[in-house]
Amino acid sequence: MQFDRSVKLAFQGSSISSDGGLLLHRELDDALNLTDIAAELIADPRTGRNGRHRLAGLLRQSLFSRLAGYEDVNDADRLCRDPVMRQLVGGRAVKDRAGSASAMGRFETQMLTRPENLAALTELPGRWIDAVHDRRPPKSITLDMDSSESPVHGDQEGSAWNGHFQSKCLHPLFVFNQFGDLERCALRPGNVHSADGWEDELRPVLARYSAEVRPSITRRRFRADAAFAIPTLFDLLEAEGWDYAIRIKGNRKLHDQIAWLTRRRPGRPPNHVVRHYTSFHYRAKNWSRPRRVVAKVEFHPGELFPRVGFIVTNRSLPNERVLAFYNDRGTAEQHIKEGKHAIRWTRLSCTRFAANAVRLHLHALAYNLANFLRTLATPEAIETWSLTSLRERLIKTGARLVRHARYAAFQFAEAALPRQVFVGILALINGLRAPPAATVFV
Repeated sequence: MQFDRSVKLAFQGSSISSDGGLLLHRELDDALNLTDIAAELIADPRTGRNGRHRLAGLLRQSLFSRLAGYEDVNDADRLCRDPVMRQLVGGRAVKDRAGSASAMGRFETQMLTRPENLAALTELPGRWIDAVHDRRPPKSITLDMDSSESPVHGDQEGSAWNGHFQSKCLHPLFVFNQFGDLERCALRPGNVHSADGWEDELRPVLARYSAEVRPSITRRRFRADAAFAIPTLFDLLEAEGWDYAIRIKGNRKLHDQIAWLTRRRPGRPPNHVVRHYTSFHYRAKNWSRPRRVVAKVEFHPGELFPRVGFIVTNRSLPNERVLAFYNDRGTAEQHIKEGKHAIRWTRLSCTRFAANAVRLHLHALAYNLANFLRTLATPEAIETWSLTSLRERLIKTGARLVRHARYAAFQFAEAALPRQVFVGILALINGLRAPPAATVFV
């Protein structure tokens, strides 16, 4: 370098990685047996004996590369030489190379698009969450269902103009729990209704949390916006013993019920927001029975007409608490934003619909693995970090591999996170491991 002749550049850093933090995610994966569970469900159609990598290794490469910000297989030719990625994949990759771009492309667009494997990928998020709940059983569960857009910039199969999002897109459907875990997702054409296919996605989740399967759960709750105000959904939740709060659109009869609240009080209006709450029983024509409706009326300074919202619920909480419970569903929208920006699950650039569905499910699994680390294994110093911060400041930790005869040592950059953070994460991960099986002497 001309500015300093003592500085030289050498491109011989094959033992250096920029993604050292992925080793922590691999440790969490091993503690919960996540990719091993996936490998048992996914069918391997390969019949030859010369396969370079096992199916579990290919799946790890797909998931961990997405965690590090490589949202497709374009970077696989470079990542296959990365020492951390080779260690994560395991098997022959440790001493040779991980999967190339062509190998990963065949894995994702041919092997995983088989109908039986696509069905297995759909079930995997729930299986992973069950593995977590087996170690830490929750006492209550709250589900949030919502849809989102995945904008496209080509002629992807199933893409269409969506008037609500004002874009040409695909239209996935998501179900989250209160911990931010993605319970289930489905990719749909861009022009379908927001609630299209809700029953196929929600019924399996409700079945997993039934009293027979999870007797430790004492409270089961559900939230959704007005697109999911469907009579059959109300009936299903009530039959399964779930509490719910779902927004409904206003109509003339509903507004007649609260007409006394929407009239402005005499005198000068205040300079702050005034809120009024009320509740009543209402039965639409297609409802099986009357249900409780909670209404909120807000008068905002400078606005002529009040803002009105209606929530249908079977909860017996006071009106204000019902609205507060429903408003907490905004966290599901934050989870979707994190999936878009941290995991980049909107990168659906394949031509075939089935291939894009596989990519969405792989992104969903990567999202869950990242969220498991955040909710289960982050020490107090970083417990409030977003998934984007964890990727940029934890995963993107430089590491150098020093291989000895009997072990491999990864030397982390001292300018990155303190050693205590890594020690704390590993200690919490070890606490998730199942106790060793008891030895039986005969």
